[in-house]
Amino acid sequence: MSKVPSQIHWILAIGLALTFSQRPSLAQGASASQLQAADQRTPADVIKELDAMKQRIAELEAELNSKINQTAPAAAQAAVPAVAAPQQPVAPPIPQIAAERPEPPAPFSFADFTWLNGNARNHDSVLDSKYFTGEFRVDTSYIYDYNHPIDHTLDGTTEGTRTGEFQVQDIGVGGDFHAGDMQGRFLTQFGMYSTATPRNDASPSIGQWDLADAYRYVSEAYGGYHLHVQDGINIQAGIFMSYVGLFSYYNFDNWTYQPSYVSSNTPWFFNGMRVQWFPNQKLKIEPWLINGWQSYGKYNGRPGVGAQILWRPTGWFSFVGNQYGVGEDTVGLHRTRMHTDDSIEVKYYDEPAKFMDKTAFSLTIDVGCENGGGVTCTGGKQGPAQNFTGFMIYNRWWFDKDKFAVTIGGGAMNNPGRYLVLLPPINGATAASGTPYFTQNPGDPFKAWDAQATFDFMPSQFVTWRFEYTHRASNVPYFSGMGGITPPGGNMGDPGSFVQGWSPDLRKRENRLIIALLVKL
Repeated sequence: MSKVPSQIHWILAIGLALTFSQRPSLAQGASASQLQAADQRTPADVIKELDAMKQRIAELEAELNSKINQTAPAAAQAAVPAVAAPQQPVAPPIPQIAAERPEPPAPFSFADFTWLNGNARNHDSVLDSKYFTGEFRVDTSYIYDYNHPIDHTLDGTTEGTRTGEFQVQDIGVGGDFHAGDMQGRFLTQFGMYSTATPRNDASPSIGQWDLADAYRYVSEAYGGYHLHVQDGINIQAGIFMSYVGLFSYYNFDNWTYQPSYVSSNTPWFFNGMRVQWFPNQKLKIEPWLINGWQSYGKYNGRPGVGAQILWRPTGWFSFVGNQYGVGEDTVGLHRTRMHTDDSIEVKYYDEPAKFMDKTAFSLTIDVGCENGGGVTCTGGKQGPAQNFTGFMIYNRWWFDKDKFAVTIGGGAMNNPGRYLVLLPPINGATAASGTPYFTQNPGDPFKAWDAQATFDFMPSQFVTWRFEYTHRASNVPYFSGMGGITPPGGNMGDPGSFVQGWSPDLRKRENRLIIALLVKL
């Protein structure tokens, strides 16, 4: 029942009560004459009273309805949301085109890996824009060799070339291009790198056109395309850095200036194509199809095939495995080369608020061999053993919010046949020319070991002052002695040729002090 009829009933009841209450009674002290007068009212008088009562009820009802109508709209508005009437017909909504799936985070971006050996420690990029991220590197060093070679020439290394002099080891200018799914990278190598790196590649001796000069001033140059599959697939072709040996080609990225033999004597670059497949943020699988083992060209009929697996399940652990095979990497001979290079890096202490804020170590193990062309992997009737075994291990401590660091480590190698030993540049010798003063015949023994102690001062993320002491030793004379490895008056005859009445001064020991200024923007 609604509120209004219920109120009317109450009004009628009140009205009747008032009507009858107007009749005097004995209980109220009415006189007999008054009672008699009331009883003597005619029906017409009663009807007139009822009509007056009905009129009064109607007035009360009208007044009540007026009050209800004034309060009802406000209550209704509070209870029901208002809907504005459209002024014109509204067109049906246009279906929205589904937005593109957001690009997943960059691989390995879930943690900070700038602590890794072989990885740049920059957190910021100064030269960054929508389509290009620039890169600028300078490596300037002063190397003091305690053997005091008279010709200021170091050998057995590509990270240091001359002694007792200030030298610009490398100037790298370039960067990364990126527009949509297009990729590109280019970086120069001016300075001593442009001489030391090409001379260790014998492939330019095969065929026409001077590959050594063509690539002399280029460290990296490739183009690529990105596919939106899982966490990404990159297909790239050109010349790119090798991962074999853990250490970076660029000393700014490394824990020491002079790496051990496992890194120093294995490839710094590959020329070919690669596919980088990221199934998720923590894993990369990368197959390679390349010209050969650190070679601009191809030595024989078969290219090199390889692959990398990089796994970083947490921010404190990294594993990288690099495998190489199939390639024939000896000029004029069909020798198949195989190699495995595997490293782990562990950050086992991380307390940013303390003075010694971080500690980590790296361990690398390499095993390889050649087979065919008069040599075998293990030795026997088919030829002497030609293989490679080596390791290196380093530990690094960071202090005062990574402003200072100390690294201690080293390693060893055994390489009968010397196919991975860097040829000393005696009388201008190159990997293609060879030299009679240091042979690389099947079965020739070579064993060596080294150790480094490094102190780094890093006032900003873009600059490193490095102070390092290096000791190296071998079982045969190999390092430059006081007499040097250059004939009097300079190189004579063909590169690496025999010089009548002269021989190089080679020693079994070498001690060096290195001071370097390293910059990367």
